[in-house]
Amino acid sequence: MRTDIDIAQSAQLEPISVIAKRLGIPEEAVDPYGRFKAKVSLGHLSSLPDRSRSHLILVTAVSPTPAGEGKTTTTVGLGDGLRRIGRDAMICLREPSLGPVFGIKGGAAGGGYAQVVPMEDINLHFTGDFNAIALANNLLAALLDNHIHHGNALGIDVRRITWKRVVDLNDRALREITVALGGPANGYPREDGFDIVVASEVMAIFCLASSLDDLKRRLGNIVVGYTRDKNPITAHDLQAEGAMAVLLKDALRPNLVQTLEGTPALVHGGPFANIAHGCNSVVATRGALKLADYVVTEAGFGSDLGAEKFVDIMCRASGVRPSAAVLVATVRALKLHGGVALADLATEDLDAVHCGFANLERHLANITGLYGLRCVVAINRFGTDTDAELALVGALVAAAGSRAVVASHFADGGAGATALAGAVVEACEEATPLTFVYPDDLTLWEKVEAIATRVYGAADVTATNAVRNRVQELQDAGYGGFPVCVAKTQYSFSTDPTQRGAPQGHTLNVREVRLAAGAEFVVMVCGDVMTMPGLPAVPASTRIDLVDGVVVGLA
Repeated sequence: MRTDIDIAQSAQLEPISVIAKRLGIPEEAVDPYGRFKAKVSLGHLSSLPDRSRSHLILVTAVSPTPAGEGKTTTTVGLGDGLRRIGRDAMICLREPSLGPVFGIKGGAAGGGYAQVVPMEDINLHFTGDFNAIALANNLLAALLDNHIHHGNALGIDVRRITWKRVVDLNDRALREITVALGGPANGYPREDGFDIVVASEVMAIFCLASSLDDLKRRLGNIVVGYTRDKNPITAHDLQAEGAMAVLLKDALRPNLVQTLEGTPALVHGGPFANIAHGCNSVVATRGALKLADYVVTEAGFGSDLGAEKFVDIMCRASGVRPSAAVLVATVRALKLHGGVALADLATEDLDAVHCGFANLERHLANITGLYGLRCVVAINRFGTDTDAELALVGALVAAAGSRAVVASHFADGGAGATALAGAVVEACEEATPLTFVYPDDLTLWEKVEAIATRVYGAADVTATNAVRNRVQELQDAGYGGFPVCVAKTQYSFSTDPTQRGAPQGHTLNVREVRLAAGAEFVVMVCGDVMTMPGLPAVPASTRIDLVDGVVVGLA
């Protein structure tokens, strides 16, 4: 069986100039990074008129399992499938983080014959966007410590610094550290720590900013700490936003690549959905909607995380609205949610499929009932699926009021997703208005309660007095109008990753609150989720190598 990287490396790609020309992008608006990837001018994208009938299609999935669901693969396959049935289509994806690439998840460029390419470049350094984001984040951290070292004119309380440094790797040893040791020449010692780049507020700002001016404004609003009187200190107070914007100005231009079948793709930005808002950039999505009639995008993980944040954060901030949604599921995932062990997934088990369908049904109810979107269920077919199992999923979806389509894009590329594409086009033509989970005028605590009870199926939300007091402080300080971004495990509707299926009546405990004043949301950290992940016992990096100048083992 050919691996993803084998397929990608043997593909015959078109020069990126050809892809750009097909989109009507003039040569002067394209800055190539080699032959097969390029940056697209922000000025050109902003100058394009809005299309009267462009459709945004949101791809989400059931709760992820070790069996793999193939959400990115389906996004790519659907884009190719739409073009195969004669539709003017392109896709928008997030950029992969090196943490998962070298950790446990692997790359994020799709798989099989539904990939964005050049796969190696996209999964590794790509065009340097993440490096620019890390540099901007860490410049602010350096300026903050430098200000304290040179007299602390702003009166920053070193016990109330909230800004962390970042690195785009999984490194648990950096979660809690002490900086500025070694005497007076090195500054004032204090406790500090690292987050992964995709958890940085700069990443969230980068993906939510509508322009360079908006980027700079948001960067200036970042709160890095507080004075002894608990007055906020911002990046603007440190005169940092100008230099940070300079580091990010080229990165903010979306990256143009292609699929294995030549479908144009903008791959840009990459916040995680379990610890951030989980969507690609606003500038890429808006730009794509001006360049194509159908734009397929994805939000991280399931409807409870990425899709909820896409609706309640990204759509609020950008004004974009999806015409339809695709919910990706596999028979294997449903059997896992139904209690089958990973080693036994190849054996037909209709009872387990029926039991595990509760997870799919909850996600479907969120999409259609809470978000108000027409939804097509994409059954990403595996070779071990039986006809009886596939038929059962289709019947259960139909009974729930939606349509399921079996797709084989992993094995067959766009040809395996044409039926799915046709169903999605029909759903777009029957588009219904988007609805939010909560109105803007609820308090921050009421918003997290709405998400917990309506989306997660929780019975209650708890927190220590210190956390509740912090939420009230933010409410009183004028941040109550912000949406809430819940950081929790992606593996369950609850905060317990072992609770598969559709747990009901559980408790959501908020253990920490973080203000993202520049991104304009408030993060509620729940359960044991980490903003700096660790590596597994056998990292994916052990399989990655360079043999005779060729990258191998990248998945």
